[in-house]
Amino acid sequence: MSIEDLLRETLSDMAHEEQPPPPGRFLQVHGGRSRRRGLALAAAVAVAVMAVGSTFAVEGLSSPVAVPRAVTEQGSDEALVETGRDQTTLTVKEGLRLAQVMQKLSASTGRPVAEFERAAKDGRALGLPAYAKGALEGFAFPGTYEVSSGASPGEILAAMVTRFNRAAEDSGLVDGARRAGRTPLEILTVASIVQTESYDKRDMPKIARVIYNRLNHTPEMKLQMDSTVLYGLNKFSISASSEDLKSRSRYNTYVRLGLPPGPIGNPGADAIEAALKPATGPWLFYVITDPEKGVMKFTDSESGFLKLIKESRRNRGTGG
Repeated sequence: MSIEDLLRETLSDMAHEEQPPPPGRFLQVHGGRSRRRGLALAAAVAVAVMAVGSTFAVEGLSSPVAVPRAVTEQGSDEALVETGRDQTTLTVKEGLRLAQVMQKLSASTGRPVAEFERAAKDGRALGLPAYAKGALEGFAFPGTYEVSSGASPGEILAAMVTRFNRAAEDSGLVDGARRAGRTPLEILTVASIVQTESYDKRDMPKIARVIYNRLNHTPEMKLQMDSTVLYGLNKFSISASSEDLKSRSRYNTYVRLGLPPGPIGNPGADAIEAALKPATGPWLFYVITDPEKGVMKFTDSESGFLKLIKESRRNRGTGG
């Protein structure tokens, strides 16, 4: 049963009840219909997640939500959520790791990080797609959210997953992954690396191509991405140290072939699009040759890579 079917059934049942159901009803998972409703938290949250331009207003399930009609700049009617005074506006940037997202949500809402961590463990309640395998990393979609004081950590995270599911549908993630011979999770993992490695979104399709070229290289070639190594070690840096590269983490792509086991952050729509539609080219390497201007250059040979390294060092003033 799809989320939409769950939502329709739940709302149909609610329409025949004398008293409104408590929010906890959506969280309890027991047999039969109760189990389906327990899995429908994200569908219920979607009722209280309304898009206003690029901002998403998130109301708690127990909060009254007024949805007046309004006219957009294009002149068409669009539903707006009247959130009142008790709300917090927060922006989650592309590429943040889940731990960073939770820290930001905690700081913005005043809720303990531990509450978000507990909520994140219930992938079914959050509405994660089956291919997420119960893990929220990669699925907490970046964007601007207006969160009411009545929204729980679970409702906030479910709203972010709802937003991801919309973006995945808009980009054709599942079908695109199938055409590429990859799983949706692999595409999202590529997108997370692209997001982390890029300085400019215009370079994203080329970075994605480098990743695929390495994965498909004959003989086998390791990805060798510092960003994955650092994620596995829970470190934040521009580059991994020689000691970091000795890590036995499954995210150490210097010693392990293929993609890491999952996303290393939460990518935005541009990175997902790049992972689905990489540029065409033979590149195997890229280097930020001018960090101040964010200039990235690509090459298909080790000799070309070494030249770009020298150029980067000259621009950084660290020698030729």
